[in-house]
Amino acid sequence: MNAMRQNESNQNIDFQLGLLHFVHLLVMVDGSLDQRETIAIHTIKVEEDIPDWVYTQFHASLLKKTDRQIYVEGVDMLNRCTEEEKLCAFVHLHRLSEADNNIDVREVRFLLYSLKATKIAYEDVELSTRMSKAASLRWL
Repeated sequence: MNAMRQNESNQNIDFQLGLLHFVHLLVMVDGSLDQRETIAIHTIKVEEDIPDWVYTQFHASLLKKTDRQIYVEGVDMLNRCTEEEKLCAFVHLHRLSEADNNIDVREVRFLLYSLKATKIAYEDVELSTRMSKAASLRWL
C-alpha cells in the first residue's frame, strides 16, 4: 500500500510539474504575462493543490533552462500521467489561453504541437473544457 501511495504521489507531482512547465511556456509564448493570466495561474495552482514549495522550486529551476528543455521536461512528465490527468492539464491550458481574451496564433501552435506530443485529441480537450465551464456555471 505504501508503494502504491508513493506511485500516486509521483504521478501527482509529474502532473503538477508537467502542468507548470506547459503553463509557463503558454503564458510566455507571446512575451508577456498580464494580470488575467496571473490570476488564472493562481487559480490553477489552487485547483490542483500545487504546494508552494513545488511552485517555488519549479520557478527557481527555470533560470537554468531553455524553453526547449522546459518543453521536453513538460512532455516527459505529462506522458508519465494517466490520460485523464493529461486531458485535465490541457483543459487548464485551453482555459489559460483564453484568459487574456486574445488567443495568439503562437498559443494555438504550441497547444496543437503539445497535444500531438502527448497523444491527446483536441476534440477531447474542447469538449472537456466546455463541460468544465458548464459545470462551473451551475454553481453560480
